[in-house]
Amino acid sequence: MLVNLLLWALFGAIAGFLAGKIMGSENSLVVNIILGIIGSVVGGFVAGLLGINYNDGFSIASLLVAIVGACIVIFLARLVRR
Repeated sequence: MLVNLLLWALFGAIAGFLAGKIMGSENSLVVNIILGIIGSVVGGFVAGLLGINYNDGFSIASLLVAIVGACIVIFLARLVRR
């Protein structure tokens, strides 16, 4: 259980790093990683609402869902900062 949680956090960290690059984020690497972990949860929630089945473990589809969620969170963080 703990190992899975740590692996998903790592997955979210990778998604946050990639989303930061995609969004041209000026946040630090640590902030992007934290937003990515949060974004992975958001992406999973949004995908579930849209009926997208992505939960095949660690896959490209899961990574894409996490990246989209991280992009959403980075976008919302920008709105809050303004």
